[in-house]
Amino acid sequence: ALARQRYDAMFALLGREIHYVYEPLGAAYGFAAGLSDPATLLVADFGGGTSDFSVVKFSVGPRGLDYEPLAHTGVGVAGDAFDYRIIDNVVAQAFGKGSEFMSWGKALPVPNAYFKKFSRWNELSMMRHSRDYRELQELEGWSLDPDRIRAFVAFLDADAGNGMYRAVSATKMQLSHADEGVLSLHVAGVDIERKIARADFEAWIAPELEEINACVDRALREAGLGEGGVDRVFLTGGSSFVPAVRGLFEQRFGAGKIETGDQLVSIAYGLSLIGRERDIGRWAA
Repeated sequence: ALARQRYDAMFALLGREIHYVYEPLGAAYGFAAGLSDPATLLVADFGGGTSDFSVVKFSVGPRGLDYEPLAHTGVGVAGDAFDYRIIDNVVAQAFGKGSEFMSWGKALPVPNAYFKKFSRWNELSMMRHSRDYRELQELEGWSLDPDRIRAFVAFLDADAGNGMYRAVSATKMQLSHADEGVLSLHVAGVDIERKIARADFEAWIAPELEEINACVDRALREAGLGEGGVDRVFLTGGSSFVPAVRGLFEQRFGAGKIETGDQLVSIAYGLSLIGRERDIGRWAA
């Protein structure tokens, strides 16, 4: 509500009428504009932090294209979570995950909480100024593998998270087009050149795929439909390129129902087409 209030104030300075349109509707509009017969679409929008699923019925009437929203669900799992699985299974090992330290004469595992910070870029960026950072410095003296803990501290000192995320994202893109990718990461004294098989990556992201599948179940239940009641499935967003994600929908709905546009700009493209409508208000939220 606060964001919308600020947008309204900003656009009011321009003296323009502003309409807000839901992203899934924008994503689907470009495809739906070419329909000649009624069709029920499942729009699957995969962003960085969330995956959103909307069931929308489109039809062609006297005013042109019409729509009826039937259901919407979402889950906080998407591209960032896929990236984290690569980090957790490959990169975190270089920083001491799985190692041990001595405490009161006992060898104990380094707490996994430190490595969970990699799952969110903002938490990792703030770690340099947190109690966790001071604890890592102390842990280095007790560690049975101090070089890896020292590397973690140096990584935080160098604020090298952005370079790591870019390298991981590049690897994920390779795995979207080939059976094998290479993670090439050289930051803060850490040098990783690791081949990653697509099969391993898909095994790592299996829990996220299950959450996505369950979210699709909820969307269909909310719409009162089974897979047969969906005429087309429109995939958009960067993670729709991941073969395991596309395969999930092909298995459920059949490859013939799967549609894609330009996954990275389909929302903006659809919104621009809606902007040409005579009555934009009927598409607005």
